[in-house]
Amino acid sequence: MKKNPKFDDIRPYYEDEIHEAMKRIAASEVFPLVASYVYPDMPIEAVRERVAGFTTTREFQHDTMRRVNEQVIARSISEFTCSGIERLDPKKQYLYVSNHRDIMLDSSLLQYFFVVNGFETTEITFGANLMMNPLIIDIGKANKMFKVERPGGSIKEFYQSSLHLSEYIRYVITEKGQSVWIAQRNGRTKNGIDATDQGIIKMFCMSEPKDKIKALADLNIVPVSISYEWESCDILKALELYESQYTRYTKKPGEDLNSILTGILRYKGRVHIELCEPVSVAELSAFEHQTNNEYHKSVARLIDRRINTAYHLYPNNYIAHDLLYGSMKYRSMYTEEQRQAFLKRLAKLDRYDETCDVEQLKEIFTAIYANPIDNK
Repeated sequence: MKKNPKFDDIRPYYEDEIHEAMKRIAASEVFPLVASYVYPDMPIEAVRERVAGFTTTREFQHDTMRRVNEQVIARSISEFTCSGIERLDPKKQYLYVSNHRDIMLDSSLLQYFFVVNGFETTEITFGANLMMNPLIIDIGKANKMFKVERPGGSIKEFYQSSLHLSEYIRYVITEKGQSVWIAQRNGRTKNGIDATDQGIIKMFCMSEPKDKIKALADLNIVPVSISYEWESCDILKALELYESQYTRYTKKPGEDLNSILTGILRYKGRVHIELCEPVSVAELSAFEHQTNNEYHKSVARLIDRRINTAYHLYPNNYIAHDLLYGSMKYRSMYTEEQRQAFLKRLAKLDRYDETCDVEQLKEIFTAIYANPIDNK
């Protein structure tokens, strides 16, 4: 594949850059800690030599990253399932538009599923705010991750960065021959309400401004719905939502890294990923006579319907809904043991009684799990 310097500021590593990145990763001071998690039965020097010897993204993903996901599943997921792969053509490239609940695992678990099913992995959007140190940059860019700038600066700068991202996504799918994973909105869903930002749809269209139907049809959009029985960052999300009621929320130093580690380590119960029916040209054409703004909104709602319909509801969702609304409407959907487990998790919020109105905090927490029922 011919290199395109136009995208050097955001692209993942080229294959000829992988070997040096692997040597840097293996030489990192935190490598022994990471290696003990990923390769628990191998001596550290053997792991260091193994990783430093990788020369391709495929080797890194099919060995190290496959093991990362296997360890996450073995240690913190009781059942991992994924369905809908029969809807895909292995020879086609897609734009996977996913709901976003966990910083790393949403895309990582999907890549794992592709690897074990013989599909090519995708390129992945990687928020510039997450590029917090050289090691994470090396791991990310060796994993086909490309940088996405968070909104900021002037309107002109935001427009230019959006156009650049749109052009890169189109280039990856239509010229580079790779698929792309992107979240349906900027940042994770905190309140349990998965909703596609129509601005994302607008951004997709920016690189093909003359034909809005072709602009999206060429990208082969596949909505992706990921559901966690227990959200590993649920308490952190509830605290953020609570604070946001009273002041503009500002992330603390190290908060993103803490969320990544919490997402990896905390128990998640059952996790399901659904690859939904791809958005068809016929569906897009039905919106052809709408204004651009209406078109972007209609496509966003179409993706939302797919994601919300495919979202797997667990006993926690029904328990939370009954608790939030003081009803027994869904009592048949869970056992008393499951209800007690949820109440035990809820009781962990009592430790914040000196800084929060705990009852209000518990209501916010409960809504995180209850809202997906109303979404459906």
